[in-house]
Amino acid sequence: MQISRSTVRGAHPLALGTLGLAIAGALVAPQQAHASAFQLKEDSAQAMGRAYAGSLTAGNDVSVVANGPAAMTDLKGTYFEADVTAINFSAQFSGSAHDVLGNPISGGNGGDAGTTMPVPALFFETQVSDRWHVGAAFTVPFGFKTDYDSDWVGRYNAIYSKFESLDGTLSASFDVTDKLSIGGSAIAQRTTATLTNAINFASVGLDLAGPNASGPIKLPVSSVYALIPPGTDGSARITGSDWAWGWQLGAYYKIDPQDRLAVNYRSKIAHRLQGTADFNVPQNVSTLIGQLAPLLGLNSSSLPFQNTSGTADFTTPAITTVSYWHQEDKFGFGADVAYTEWDVFKNLTVNYGNPSQPSTTQVFNWHNSWYASFGGEYYLTDKLTARAGIGFDGTPTSAATRDVRVPDESRKLASVGLGYKASEHLSINASYAHIFVNRAAIDNDVSATEDAITGTYDDYGNLFALSAVYKF
Repeated sequence: MQISRSTVRGAHPLALGTLGLAIAGALVAPQQAHASAFQLKEDSAQAMGRAYAGSLTAGNDVSVVANGPAAMTDLKGTYFEADVTAINFSAQFSGSAHDVLGNPISGGNGGDAGTTMPVPALFFETQVSDRWHVGAAFTVPFGFKTDYDSDWVGRYNAIYSKFESLDGTLSASFDVTDKLSIGGSAIAQRTTATLTNAINFASVGLDLAGPNASGPIKLPVSSVYALIPPGTDGSARITGSDWAWGWQLGAYYKIDPQDRLAVNYRSKIAHRLQGTADFNVPQNVSTLIGQLAPLLGLNSSSLPFQNTSGTADFTTPAITTVSYWHQEDKFGFGADVAYTEWDVFKNLTVNYGNPSQPSTTQVFNWHNSWYASFGGEYYLTDKLTARAGIGFDGTPTSAATRDVRVPDESRKLASVGLGYKASEHLSINASYAHIFVNRAAIDNDVSATEDAITGTYDDYGNLFALSAVYKF
């Protein structure tokens, strides 16, 4: 991802380009788990054991409250389910970076930007009549966290990033006939973002007063570097958050006693993130900007790189899921296909509270993607169930628009799981999945100060999930 060139050349736009890149990057960075980009499916240990095949149709999974409410028709009674998934992922960069003049940027490869973090989920469902079911859920459908070494070659693009969407869902289903059920949900979504990156003030100095500056001051490169030597770094910390609403609708059909089919549509959810940008500016840079402000036509009461507010419109994508399941006495198997409408990410415009910081636009041009899986389960005893599955997840990104906050590529998922019925009321599920990720190429990802990084990522992921289901 990169800010369009029209927004980073010229004294005034460059001064706050860093804020635009930081916020824009935060809003689209991934969890690096198994779902494309920053989408998370990790809310059901039971379904994960089958690579999410039959996620809406396999039965006895209370997570359908959030993922496909029409399927609540199979939950006879009152249920509570608690899930937690430990997401462990690795993202290791190999490559190089250079500044606006083509000089190499010093630093390492950033270490392992991955991390281990828990993703919780809670579900409640109850049958209120012969035909009506209602439920509530807390899930994390979108999120990410990455953390690079502070002195790595891509520090001007990203250091620390964390993004998270939390959903509170209220659902209901109605049995139209003995075979057909419909369901819907209201979704309240809280989205937050926090991230940091370094600021290359030597490049800022070139843009403000170098030989190609748009203002009246045009100094030789050597003179600018004498005032602000290469390696003079500051930093930016960005935070933002917003509440927004969405919905979903679906249907569940029992083809015959052994075969079931479900479809569910989850709406996109539009946010306007509001937050702050906090800057750490070296003293020599702060003094120089203050001295140059009158000559550059800058307002002395609102100089660049002052702590300020910022807003950005951001939308989580719509998702359509089709799920099938075939049931036999000793085993069952199924498949899922999901279509995620990532094309909502054409670009992102960030507006700032500081009048000296003009709007910036970041180009994404993501495309829609598919997830497909096949899996099943075998009933070893009346109490013990074994599960396994495979899945494929396409990436919405490409090398031309991929950046170090989103080193996403297509991936394959292989999973196994066990279910144990401890009593008439309590069931426990555990699953493990490994993610095989294609090598992700970064093709000239440009920072706000026009530092460019190129290279590849070696990524992989491990998922460990545990759930408990209690039937009252």
